[in-house]
Amino acid sequence: MARLNLILLAALVVCALSVVTSQHRARKLYIELQKEQEMARKLEVEFGQLQLEQSTWAMHSRIEKIAGGQLMMRVPPATRIQVLPTEVAQ
Repeated sequence: MARLNLILLAALVVCALSVVTSQHRARKLYIELQKEQEMARKLEVEFGQLQLEQSTWAMHSRIEKIAGGQLMMRVPPATRIQVLPTEVAQ
């Protein structure tokens, strides 16, 4: 009977230790998940800011202003513009 009690005690200790270990691992993984979710939120905000910045830099009026001011480019007169017909592939 004493031997059975020792075996049951050992099994109980092993089970208790495995519960503690698994809870600790679950808490560590949850903390890591929270950190990754926060990083994802920050990256989403940064992506939105970069999209806004890209749309600002690519504005048609800004490009025309730089082309005229810095590169001395201008729109050609209508008499110098030719529209070529495109061939339709069959």
